[in-house]
Amino acid sequence: MIRKATKNDIGRIMALLHQVDMVHHEIRPDLFKPDTSKYDEQELEALLGDESKPVFVYDDGEVRGHAFCQITEVRDHRLLQDVKTLYIDDICVDEKARGKHVGKALYEFVRSYAQSVGCHNITLNVWEGNAPALSFYRNMGMRVQKTTMEIIFREY
Repeated sequence: MIRKATKNDIGRIMALLHQVDMVHHEIRPDLFKPDTSKYDEQELEALLGDESKPVFVYDDGEVRGHAFCQITEVRDHRLLQDVKTLYIDDICVDEKARGKHVGKALYEFVRSYAQSVGCHNITLNVWEGNAPALSFYRNMGMRVQKTTMEIIFREY
């Protein structure tokens, strides 16, 4: 079952956030520190109360995955069309639950949610080197919107 995350899920979500961090650290140790997460428990609790940043969990008796989302709107911009977007900040499936369609269920739930709240599109970022994530999102029907490029001056 997929549902909005609650305070009771914080411990499990923190463990999943550590898994996400390690995936990113392995790909880009020059940018991501090991063994940490993007939020602490207090920040995560505050985030769970923000309606513009819904967090969903896949729960089959234990939280097996999460989806952190953020809804943004462009209005009356000089250049850009008025548009409401759901940005997926993070989808994580517990490494022990991968291959069991948890990610697909989370993505499809988020997609339906985005449509139900009037979003024009869904966006997200995938780090270069994260081939499984890129393949997953392509299989879900997503395509490249833009590319971020860099030059590194000192190799790691």
